[in-house]
Amino acid sequence: MSYRLLADLVLVVHGLFVAFVVFGGLLALWRRWIAYLHLPALAWGALVVGMGWICPLTPLEVSLRRQAGQEGYAGGFIEHYLLGLIYPADIGRETQIVLAALLVAGNAAVYALWFRRGRRSTGSGR
Repeated sequence: MSYRLLADLVLVVHGLFVAFVVFGGLLALWRRWIAYLHLPALAWGALVVGMGWICPLTPLEVSLRRQAGQEGYAGGFIEHYLLGLIYPADIGRETQIVLAALLVAGNAAVYALWFRRGRRSTGSGR
């Protein structure tokens, strides 16, 4: 398997993971067991965004691209691929922290609904 194909595979997996972090709570409303996968992913995603960390998949992809003779990129996955789509051009640390808080708050609302649905289904056996 070529390095470029491996880099593209890492890119796809990374993109799917980001989508799962953002929307996985909605999937948990459909299938409750997904919450047990989503909550750790959400925690990781919020930490990476809120703390300004670089996800380990980013250097892996960059390394594979360089080994394939392509140019890598500086910064993180979101900065390189998604920044122009979801962040304004002059994003600062404060904005990153607010976005991480909104990510957690939005999912907290979804999980409040998830919890209520679960209690209703287990408590209805009177």
